[in-house]
Amino acid sequence: MQVVVLDGYTLFSGGVDSAPLDALGEIAYYDRTPQDMVAVRIGDAPIVLTNKTKITREVMDACPDLRYIGVLATGYNVVDIEAAHERGIIVTNVPAYSTQAVAQHTMALLLASMSCVHEYDAAVKRGGWSSSPDFCFFAADAQEIAGKTMGIIGFGSIGQAVARAAAGLGMRVLAHTRTPKEGFADVEFVPLHDLLDRSDVISLHCPLTEKTRGIIGKDALAAMKDGVRVINTARGPLVDEYAMAQALESGKVSCYMADVLSTEPPAEGNPLLHAPHTIITPHVAWAPRQTKERLRDIAVANVRAFLDGAPQNAV
Repeated sequence: MQVVVLDGYTLFSGGVDSAPLDALGEIAYYDRTPQDMVAVRIGDAPIVLTNKTKITREVMDACPDLRYIGVLATGYNVVDIEAAHERGIIVTNVPAYSTQAVAQHTMALLLASMSCVHEYDAAVKRGGWSSSPDFCFFAADAQEIAGKTMGIIGFGSIGQAVARAAAGLGMRVLAHTRTPKEGFADVEFVPLHDLLDRSDVISLHCPLTEKTRGIIGKDALAAMKDGVRVINTARGPLVDEYAMAQALESGKVSCYMADVLSTEPPAEGNPLLHAPHTIITPHVAWAPRQTKERLRDIAVANVRAFLDGAPQNAV
């Protein structure tokens, strides 16, 4: 079976073995594909795998043999789903593969901020500890996590995992979601305005929709506690980055921790790149090796299920 991989670099970098994918058949593999080459590279192949490369209506028109689009991620906004359905093209994604990894990264960002890990590391390497007259050396104002209130916006599998981790560290947990979940005795489900008003830490885990775009903007920031910490490991456009930069400058927000930005890679003019009190990682919360191998295995299983006539994880 002929399979085209349009942008495999992010999945198969770092030593992740491509053998399970290679076993599917004749693989045309590309690290990256510019948008104007998408239809050319798909050609008459019936199966295409993509991560962030867009499969538009025009691409489908130019590739009439296309029967299956496998998205190598959970989000599938890179595919024109309506056009695919009109043509009978199966589209699949890989749900929930990164739950533990993203929850881990979320808590790593919070722990780094609360314990001032980066500040202390830098101060020690500048010689501050070596020149100290005492056995310890103070360079930052670390805070205890226990007793703080964590507000979680969005309560899918990742939000739930973060809630369990936060509760395990002694935090009170608030959550705002369209549908409160059963079985979370340690979580108080509240309206958004209540969460903004009461939380010491706010962590975003909701999908990006027209309703959630810019959900953390000027008004939401004004409603938060002074000195609040905000974490975004979901989608960059959930946050108005200019309003966030101003809140960091004023001290309203004591730290913004993000694994995602509004455009990726970020433009040089992104205000958060030069704002104070930020911790920014380059969209890697999903990328521990074990997590990438799980993604690969589910994506390959999705293709095999399609070939067997019983598609799974169709969107």
